[in-house]
Amino acid sequence: MRLRALLENDALGLRLLGGEDELDRGVRGVMTTDLRDPSRYLSGGELVLTGLAWRHGAADSEPFVRILAAAQVAGLAAGEAELGDIPDDLIQACLRHRLPLFAVNESVAFATITEYVVRQVSGERAGDLAAVVDRHRRLMTSGPAGGGPDAVLDLLGSDLDLRAWVLSPTGRQIAGVGEGLPAEVGATLAGEHLAAVRTGRRAPHRTVVRGVAYSLFPIRNTGRGAAPAVRDVREGVLSDWLLAVEADAADWPEARLDLLQGVTQLIAVERDRREAARTVRRRLAQEVLELVQTGAAPAEIAARLRVAAPVLLPGLGAAPHWQVIVARVDWGADSAVETGPVAQSLLEEILVDPSAAGAESADRIAVAHTGDEAIALVPLPVVGLGGLEDQEPPPVDAGLHADALLESVRLPLTAGLADDGRLTLGVSAAVHSAEALRGALEEARHARRVAAARPGRVCAAGHHELASHVLLLPFVPDDVRRAFTARLLDPLRDYDRRHRAELIPTLEAFLDSDGSWTRCATRLHLHVNTLRYRVGRIEQLTGRDLSRLEDKLDFFLALRMS
Repeated sequence: MRLRALLENDALGLRLLGGEDELDRGVRGVMTTDLRDPSRYLSGGELVLTGLAWRHGAADSEPFVRILAAAQVAGLAAGEAELGDIPDDLIQACLRHRLPLFAVNESVAFATITEYVVRQVSGERAGDLAAVVDRHRRLMTSGPAGGGPDAVLDLLGSDLDLRAWVLSPTGRQIAGVGEGLPAEVGATLAGEHLAAVRTGRRAPHRTVVRGVAYSLFPIRNTGRGAAPAVRDVREGVLSDWLLAVEADAADWPEARLDLLQGVTQLIAVERDRREAARTVRRRLAQEVLELVQTGAAPAEIAARLRVAAPVLLPGLGAAPHWQVIVARVDWGADSAVETGPVAQSLLEEILVDPSAAGAESADRIAVAHTGDEAIALVPLPVVGLGGLEDQEPPPVDAGLHADALLESVRLPLTAGLADDGRLTLGVSAAVHSAEALRGALEEARHARRVAAARPGRVCAAGHHELASHVLLLPFVPDDVRRAFTARLLDPLRDYDRRHRAELIPTLEAFLDSDGSWTRCATRLHLHVNTLRYRVGRIEQLTGRDLSRLEDKLDFFLALRMS
């Protein structure tokens, strides 16, 4: 907008005191200040509003105006409420520096002027940005566009003063300009978005995280050439990106909302292109999986792995060890959603390092799906010169671990799964030969079944749990579990409720200390005699003897199942 537009609106109550020849200056924003030196907050083109609290004498006007002129502000509007008439020394200083000066009637609030300027400037910027977005849309539809989503977000920042980020369904940052979102904030925003989508709320979804307002827009291509619209929201809820804008869109005009929808369409085109680029990696995983499941010769599987290794780990001279991960998404018995592709897309996202920004960080992950399962073939780089069969067996704890995979994604995925969905995941040990891949696949599948037997919306189990009592506990029937734990632990719980004796914590500490009286007493900050009294009370109430291995084992299992 131009400065002269301020004089054309009588509701603003402005009088021009000087600078009539400068009224064609453009106004890019508005700032209210009473600082003597506001230069650090000025970027040029602002209409500066001031109540003159900075002025203690006539000598103060010249340096204040000189600072504004050096910052190339558009004009100065001074309020009459503080001093009545605008001082002549301020008028003369503005004339010397060719800075347009307005007087603001004491009956007009600065907020009224601010709202008017922001509305005018935003409308003009939105029109300019819409043209730019349309040009980028045509470019990206016809071929790769320079800059990708980051270029679009840069436009939002420069033309609409909006900070925005593109996030994956787990909250991982895919694109953003400037300072990135903290991982915890990204995960929270993704969870809020997924919960809103599952409940059918209309976008944009508005939320506040750590005192900051955000508006969340789903990124889904609905234009020409887009994939068919999903019939069930569960088909895409766990794979769609979202646009998080640091602003509350509650009072946005329709034109601005339409503009942001256009931005999401633009980003969706790029997302679909990157999704298509995963085809080669998915095909490699599918070919290896089919060979493994049909009992192909190890030499044939090894040959296919040698083809896959350069694609997934370009530049490495040695073939890697491999790890198999199986995931499954279940939506309930009444769901007709094909869950294999959902689990495939979700597993591809989970396997990306959460600290790695950008969509291309998933380029080294190969995930296939068969039936309702998604199966990932994860390469683990090793140093060496030999072929696949020449490698030494990997360490027992090598590779990815089940709990670590889900640690950063549990919150948002639980929101997306809502009350009717479950994600279960199993992780195999790392293997170094083609013959071992079939066993690794079965190991990962069995670990996933262990995870499925546990409570919770998002569960995982690893290969190390298959050689432990942990393998058995999930498959104990609920009625047997309740009866066993009640017989051993209920007398202790009842006694603790009546006497606050802390027998259950004492029992846990005693077992964790391998029955060592000294270590357990030190851990609980008790005298050994006090500990002996508590253990004696446990034995008296339960009829068990904690010096016997069998009774220790029963208590251990009861605590694990409770």
